[in-house]
Amino acid sequence: MAKVKSGVFPVFDLDFKIGTKGKDSTEQDMVTIKDMETFSLSIEGNTSKWNPMDMKGWGRALMTGKSMTVSLKGKRNVGDPGNDYVASVAFKDGLNCSSKAAVEFPDGSKLTFDCVLDIKSFLGGESQDVAPLEFDMIVDGKPSFTEAPAPTV
Repeated sequence: MAKVKSGVFPVFDLDFKIGTKGKDSTEQDMVTIKDMETFSLSIEGNTSKWNPMDMKGWGRALMTGKSMTVSLKGKRNVGDPGNDYVASVAFKDGLNCSSKAAVEFPDGSKLTFDCVLDIKSFLGGESQDVAPLEFDMIVDGKPSFTEAPAPTV
């Protein structure tokens, strides 16, 4: 069993994985995406607001939905299975851009989800640059979050 980390941690301790067989990916098909440099995870809440008379001018609100996007930016690494899979969907559409993904956190928690890959850039740059790989993993449906195991004493 891996030792669970606590306290602050560098972002490079996060592990991003993509299923290389699209939505048919199994645990064995989940691979790390090499050479990613930056990441952001954004959650957007959908709220419904209303102003009932019984609240005497004060509004009410209810969270009615959520959406999430994981954005990754890095370098194009030809020959790496995860990096190659992501780049391979650049000219595809429909369900051919759908896959499974996971983010593993240093504390042992894990986020798994179905996603749509939206490739932003995988070619280009100046002559001395390394080709980029930039993309969003747009969560398709409700993600699954597994809490970190309790620390052992």
